[in-house]
Amino acid sequence: MEDCIFCKIIKREIPSEIVYEDEEIIAFKDIQPAAPIHILIIPKKHIASLVQLEKEDEALVGKIYTVINKVADLVGVKEKGYRVIVNCGKDGGQEVQHLHFHLLAGKQLGEKIV
Repeated sequence: MEDCIFCKIIKREIPSEIVYEDEEIIAFKDIQPAAPIHILIIPKKHIASLVQLEKEDEALVGKIYTVINKVADLVGVKEKGYRVIVNCGKDGGQEVQHLHFHLLAGKQLGEKIV
């Protein structure tokens, strides 16, 4: 999508601090972190939200969770723990219309949901 900020990050039109990348997935630091470690993991394929997932996306979403675990290891929180959040739609708190997974860590997270 032309105006999608995450698509612009994928195309390197907007700078970001990338922590992981392969042919299908990219992970980068959130510019407004909600925790000491806040990484966004996104598919390079533009999918607006969970609602738009198709049968053909099952393998990609499964791979994203494997990458989340790899990213947690890369940033040193795999053993201590982390939280993964996916917001879906306006009422779910989704601000960018590109499927993305928040990895939050670096402190003990309480009951409060970001």
